[in-house]
Amino acid sequence: MTTFTLIGAGHVGRVLGRLLVAQAGWQLQQVLTRSAASAAQAVEFIGSGSAIDTYAALAPAQVFILAVGDDQIVPASEALAQAVPLAGSVVFHCSGALASDRLQAVRAAGGAVASVHPIRSFADPQAVAQAFAGTYCGMEGDAAALAVLTPALQAIGAQPVPIDAAAKTVYHAAAVFASNYLVTVLDAALRAYQAAGIPEAVARQLVQPLASESMANVLRLGAATALSGPIARGDMATVERQLQAVSAWDGPSGDLYQALIAPTSALAQRKKAAAGGE
Repeated sequence: MTTFTLIGAGHVGRVLGRLLVAQAGWQLQQVLTRSAASAAQAVEFIGSGSAIDTYAALAPAQVFILAVGDDQIVPASEALAQAVPLAGSVVFHCSGALASDRLQAVRAAGGAVASVHPIRSFADPQAVAQAFAGTYCGMEGDAAALAVLTPALQAIGAQPVPIDAAAKTVYHAAAVFASNYLVTVLDAALRAYQAAGIPEAVARQLVQPLASESMANVLRLGAATALSGPIARGDMATVERQLQAVSAWDGPSGDLYQALIAPTSALAQRKKAAAGGE
């Protein structure tokens, strides 16, 4: 039975802790957070382990999960390396933006390191824990660490996806494009409809089929094939008129429109090439 300790007890850490105990058969030893109360709450959510609030109380474990904020990963790894022997242990963090090389203090102490980033929202940890199966997890790190973590992730229903550690920041930016910036672009569409005199509630109804069908086509056919609109048709006169109109209506939205012209034009060239130049 693999023993593990959880350092940091936010939503991601709590969900992984519960699943590793319940479905992978791992044994949770301790949960360390800045306050005994939050550690106790995590222990209650997970259903096992003991709550502590100081590194001095840490005991050795086979695996340590650093489920802390990005700015705390290096300090936490350094504190961990000073607190317990790490030779032969596996230590991983859950950041989507940072690579496992932030755990140099662990490596220097003889531990194997990795990063494991579950690609989903953890706003409701109870719901995520109940429906975690199929969750993709971007992971990279030392071979010894991945050999331990890969079967454990598979046991809890995750789908591990190896990623290039050198491109970890670009990997995380992919999620920002697919989620955060998609919301920003849709907000621009909603506000533009409202600028044309359409109430917000109706604007949402107008956007819904366009956005839903476009996303479905991208996921089914690929982005180049799914592209439609004036740039895909080569109608740059319309694009220029729209750019001027949007810029006159709202400067930042005009900047956004202009910034999207070049990458959309490149996508249109890929569409044309895939169609054999037709």
